[in-house]
Amino acid sequence: MKKIDALLFITVFTISLTGCGKNTGEKLTPDTLSANNTDSGTVNLRLWGAAEDEALLSQIIDSFVAEYQGQAEFNITFEAQGESTCKDVLMTDLEGGADVFTFADDQLNTLVASGALEPVKNADAIKAENLAGAVEAASIGDTLYAYPLTADNGYFLYYNKKYLTSQDVEALDRILETAAENGKKVTMDWSSAWYVYSFFGNTGLEVGLNNDGITNYCTWNSTDGDITGVDVAQAMLDIAKNPGFSNTDDSGFLSGVQDGSVIAGISGVWNSVAVEEAWGEDYGAVKLPTYTCAGEQVQMASFSGYKLIGVNAYSGNYEWACKLAEWISNEQNQRLRFALRGQGPSNINASASAEVQESLAISALIEQSDYARLQRVGDTFWDPVAEFAKNMAAGNAAGDSLQDQLDKMAEKVTKQ
Repeated sequence: MKKIDALLFITVFTISLTGCGKNTGEKLTPDTLSANNTDSGTVNLRLWGAAEDEALLSQIIDSFVAEYQGQAEFNITFEAQGESTCKDVLMTDLEGGADVFTFADDQLNTLVASGALEPVKNADAIKAENLAGAVEAASIGDTLYAYPLTADNGYFLYYNKKYLTSQDVEALDRILETAAENGKKVTMDWSSAWYVYSFFGNTGLEVGLNNDGITNYCTWNSTDGDITGVDVAQAMLDIAKNPGFSNTDDSGFLSGVQDGSVIAGISGVWNSVAVEEAWGEDYGAVKLPTYTCAGEQVQMASFSGYKLIGVNAYSGNYEWACKLAEWISNEQNQRLRFALRGQGPSNINASASAEVQESLAISALIEQSDYARLQRVGDTFWDPVAEFAKNMAAGNAAGDSLQDQLDKMAEKVTKQ
């Protein structure tokens, strides 16, 4: 997800100016909700969301006010706040933070541990309406702490049908071979550990959070099992030296698609409109291919991600904040979000709609979800993995021991 600087601007949607509420900073309980939220007076709510969602959320706020007309007078304020940095900003002043906020699912554990989120009251109904993966992403154990919103923060393979058939894109070897034969490129970003997980995820080698929710465990350097860490590293070296491969970031992928030099690449739904515009009828999208590792065809894995709606436990209008969060994430507004922003719904009915099913990018992401897992890693994961992968992309020019490099990477990933 693209990061947006916190609080870029503030847009106020003034439904009523007949009063001014106050967030007391008191953490409300169900017993105090009805006393703090009556049918009279102004309900003041602050909403954080992505800057790009301003127009969408304006419509949703208007429909919320219309739905609850007569029950209260509303003063709902929207503030642009990047979803990927929401946790960090909220932690600086939890009691002064937004009443309702959109955030990336990997921030859930910290938000719950800090007391920012309470269990969702009507959890059974919310769970029944949303995809299992989204519910898992919004939960700790069996307890739901947030409202699922999207199910589209992942990656898959874009490909140009002018060069590649549906059979070709099943295996990375064939994709690279075709690209090389035509003087074209297949791209992937090995400077990002988010994508590098693809090679390790379905090999039996593991990485993840320890029970403390902060530090990591990592067996990517293992010398045991059918596939070892060195096997994966060697597979990456073999890919890197193929003339049809290019290690580049998102901007490099997109510029290559637009100038015709790239015929396939691994990316996410945020590029779907631009790729379709460039390739037209030749635009294709599908799950990730298999790759050759230790003489086997291994299905490439991926991290999956979800956007969630949280309600600040310290909200002065907690009950109304919950109603707003549920309204933003309901089926109707997830359909609207897809129509206006192209974001994949987590709602079961919305995701099964004809409009969503016709989206090649969303369908590819859903197909890849069988080989995806939630992104649950601590901060020490990112830099060591990126450093290792960038050396593989460069062909390990110094000829350093692959096992030594894997051991060093694992040591840094698991640093206490």
